[in-house]
Amino acid sequence: MKEREGQEEIFSQILRAGRRTYFFDVRATKAGDYYLTVTESKKFTHDDGSFHYQKHKIYLYKEDFVEFQEQLKQATDYIINEKGEEVISERHQKDFKKEDEDANNENMATADFTEVNFDDI
Repeated sequence: MKEREGQEEIFSQILRAGRRTYFFDVRATKAGDYYLTVTESKKFTHDDGSFHYQKHKIYLYKEDFVEFQEQLKQATDYIINEKGEEVISERHQKDFKKEDEDANNENMATADFTEVNFDDI
């Protein structure tokens, strides 16, 4: 990771979650105070096999820590209370296939084939 001048990295943690990776980096300001950056990095693969990463970053400062933690806890508690801990997104199912793949497979299974008689050749 490139560091801009005055943003020394003090402490880092990485959370890998499928195609997403989260970076938690403690950095120092020029004045010597600390703040947190949280970066989400997602890997995208192109049809030709090449790939790129899309990154989103938030900066969290000490004066916002308590309220941020409270809001995050309320939001995550709400989700768990409403939907439970089990992941229900079909993308997370082990046997999930994209709609395109299903349609392709269906078309292949029902496609009309011409019967060839080798005696005619």
